Amino acid sequence: MSNFFMTAKKGVLYLTFFGLFGTFLSAQGLNSKSDFWNKVRFGGGIGLGFGNNTFNLAVSPSALYQASPQFATGVGLNLNYSKFGDNKLLAYGGSFINFYNPWPFLQFSGEFEQWRVNLNQQVNGQEFKDNYWYPALFMGIGYTQRNVTIGIRYDVLYDEGRSIYADPWMPFVRVYF
Repeated sequence: MSNFFMTAKKGVLYLTFFGLFGTFLSAQGLNSKSDFWNKVRFGGGIGLGFGNNTFNLAVSPSALYQASPQFATGVGLNLNYSKFGDNKLLAYGGSFINFYNPWPFLQFSGEFEQWRVNLNQQVNGQEFKDNYWYPALFMGIGYTQRNVTIGIRYDVLYDEGRSIYADPWMPFVRVYF
């Protein structure tokens, strides 16, 4: 099991390194400061869920640098609040994002999220608090039309007992302007 985590950590390091290296190389060819901002896109996601004695709010703004027509890299912020019965979860953190479009309609993605999780649970009348860091590394594929991408992603570091997500597979809709 420790080999899996060592491999996953190396994968995260490689993903981060190549994303930052690609951004640095692309930025070297820019003629002026305004050219940089012309290649920056903003977007992200928002989620709202509620049901019988449950509530969830998720907000994840992000910014991308379009290094080339095929490659974009960026960063994001993440916030998730959930209340289910007497249990509460507050998770916040950041993410590194890399997108590769071999064709205008197809997008491959790699996203590393680092979450700080604060969980308050009521079990048999006793309160339990758990605060920890949780990493997630998503690999995804999506169909892109203009500034919207619809697809699915998979968390290769998924831990059923610690993840804030119910499943390692997650559908997504991304919008960037």
